[in-house]
Amino acid sequence: MPISSRGFARASLAFILVGVLALIGIVGTAVWLVERTQHYFEDVMEAREARGAAVELRNLLLDAETGQRGYLLTLDETYLDRYGAALANIDAGYNRLVTALQAYPQAVEPLRGLRSDIDTKLAELAGTIEMARDGDASDAITIVRTDAGEVVMARIRQFLDAVIAAADMRTFNGVIDQRGAANALRIVALLGALVIVAVVGGAAWVVVRYTRELALARSQVEGLNRDLEARVAERTLDLRRANEEVQRFAYIVTHDLRAPLVNIMGFTAELDAALGPINALIESHPGDPEDPVVAEARRTAGEDLPEAIGFIRSSTRKMDGLINAILKISREGRRELKAERLDLEQLVTDAVDALRHQIDESEGEVVIDIATPPVFSDRLALGQILGNLLDNAIKYRHPDRPIHIDVTARQERDGRVVIAVCDNGRGIDPEDHERVFELFRRSGNQTVAGEGIGLAHVRIMARNLGGDIDLHSNPDHGMTFTVIIAPDLRVIARSKT
Repeated sequence: MPISSRGFARASLAFILVGVLALIGIVGTAVWLVERTQHYFEDVMEAREARGAAVELRNLLLDAETGQRGYLLTLDETYLDRYGAALANIDAGYNRLVTALQAYPQAVEPLRGLRSDIDTKLAELAGTIEMARDGDASDAITIVRTDAGEVVMARIRQFLDAVIAAADMRTFNGVIDQRGAANALRIVALLGALVIVAVVGGAAWVVVRYTRELALARSQVEGLNRDLEARVAERTLDLRRANEEVQRFAYIVTHDLRAPLVNIMGFTAELDAALGPINALIESHPGDPEDPVVAEARRTAGEDLPEAIGFIRSSTRKMDGLINAILKISREGRRELKAERLDLEQLVTDAVDALRHQIDESEGEVVIDIATPPVFSDRLALGQILGNLLDNAIKYRHPDRPIHIDVTARQERDGRVVIAVCDNGRGIDPEDHERVFELFRRSGNQTVAGEGIGLAHVRIMARNLGGDIDLHSNPDHGMTFTVIIAPDLRVIARSKT
């Protein structure tokens, strides 16, 4: 089953979420395990410190006791060196042990007892040594043999051995816990790696599958586009042929209509010329004025026939204008466009200069603001578009204000050139904006002569130039015609071949 764009997005999002959750889990677990490892390490270091302090204090007390007994037995002062060295460090050793065990409130009282025993033992050692120096060595030895000092020393060793054993056990457990944390961290890292590999593999599989389907779809679309382009080219050729046939038909029809129209106009002129002799004959033979036949003949020759001839002439002139308009549009559609490099500002200036006398007569003005690079277009068609729009702005000016026309041009981001002709004339009702571009259709009060083909012709030429024309207007603020043309007509010409 092919993967849709929505399915691909959902699958990608799911893999991303799984990957993020796995990464968060791995990082969180790793941080927690590292913290636990650090905690175990600190416990081991505290235990090692406590053990070291206990061993050091025990050794110092043993050294002091050994030096005391050696001196008592031999009265050799060299044994007192060892005794003095140990005695000088016992307080520091005891303080070190207190510091190492300060995290354990239950050790406070035993430490006080230890201090008392140490003081008792040190007092015994100092007293016996002093007695030996005073010559009472035998009495000092007797005091040692009473085992009173040994009992105190036994309590001291028991306490210190308990501290050492507890520290050893704590060190052992800490090492075990560190090893377990390391193993757990290793397992988490391995599982996390497997999850990430699975996520990456799944995502890669989805991407590869979706890419293959896209490539297959693109290949199918390219094939369809080729077929579509061929069909479009075929239909375009058919439409072009049909358009050429319509234009040929319009040309032939209008050309054939002109011949009988010319005959009608000729015979109308002959009828008009014949009215003179007929009226002269009637005037020379007045007949009986009361005779109804004579009265009808006079009315026919003097009123009906001139009126009928006038209607015929008016109709033939209108029909001649329509035929000329159709022929003009037909010729324009059949004319081959010639793309040449045009300076749009100069072209607008030339179109304005051609109507300058009419603008000056109404004390009007034209403001030109062209900000486009040169274009490649048909000079005749573009000139006719500008001339027609400017001519309309002059024809349909507002009677209460002088003509003001703004002609601007800009190039859009897509390359198209937009020309705007804005005036302050009478304007057009919004409901007539589209109708004015229809052939033989006009809008508003018809105070200016015309056949209604100008704007239709302009739209045809604008579309031939690869663009279109639009209108924005209201009766109070004039009109703005926006003409869009292609910047390079040669590209359109090549696409039609």
